[in-house]
Amino acid sequence: MPYKKVLNFKHKIKIKKGDQVKVISGSNKGLSGEVLQIFPAKNRAIVEGVNIRKKHTKATAENAGGIVDKAGPIDISNLMLLDPANGEPTRVGRKLEDGKLVRYSKKSGEIIK
Repeated sequence: MPYKKVLNFKHKIKIKKGDQVKVISGSNKGLSGEVLQIFPAKNRAIVEGVNIRKKHTKATAENAGGIVDKAGPIDISNLMLLDPANGEPTRVGRKLEDGKLVRYSKKSGEIIK
């Protein structure tokens, strides 16, 4: 029986919660928003105002119920971080600064907080 290789490789996610990102491919191409949540195991993120879905909610004591618009997860490979200096999409690099590893914009060289 041949040996079957099991891949448990996870990509380094360069986008974090609270970042401003732009969608670079897919049906939501061109839209931008803030990252609300990251799912590293699934390599997906929820971005505010992107990939809107209809969610049917049941009425409870707190809410009336009905159909609610909700942002769905989108693959991280379809997202690109916006440069804090000029607001354009940029690639993300990592470098050592004052003994800490920080993210920086490849386009402007500015450090991303």
